[in-house]
Amino acid sequence: MPTEPSPVSGPVAQVCWVVPDIAASESFLASVLGVSGWTSMGEVRFGPDEAVHRGRPADFTVLVSLAWAGDLQVELIQPVAGESLYAEFLAEHPAGGLHHVAFETEDLAASVAAAGLPVLSEGSMGGGLMRFAYLDGSAHGVPFVELLWLSEEMREVFSAMRRG
Repeated sequence: MPTEPSPVSGPVAQVCWVVPDIAASESFLASVLGVSGWTSMGEVRFGPDEAVHRGRPADFTVLVSLAWAGDLQVELIQPVAGESLYAEFLAEHPAGGLHHVAFETEDLAASVAAAGLPVLSEGSMGGGLMRFAYLDGSAHGVPFVELLWLSEEMREVFSAMRRG
């Protein structure tokens, strides 16, 4: 059966859990699933110049930790302050859970438009070295979908983290 080409050109780059206790989740994933070598990004703040949440300028802080399972980046996020998609998710799922699957794309705007799903949050990190958009896949039975554009510099940062 032929399928239509995907509006997202890149591979699955990441899975992310939003959790109430990032250290406990790191420990669980390391001991049970062998996902270790966590790199803590510490507290990451997204201000109104970097992010939009539900159509309004955002201001929130999260703890972020990254590791790899083969070629797949595993991300843990713990909301700390402010309104965000992560805080909303944790309020609805106090034990935490799978929040999103991220797909890399070379053209974020075109991929967002082609996907045809509502954009819930979007923003950038590292002065624009990484840009992202969270799409609502709930009507299709999937978690949030993150579309992710990475500069070459950010790819190098992630490669260095992965190597340890």
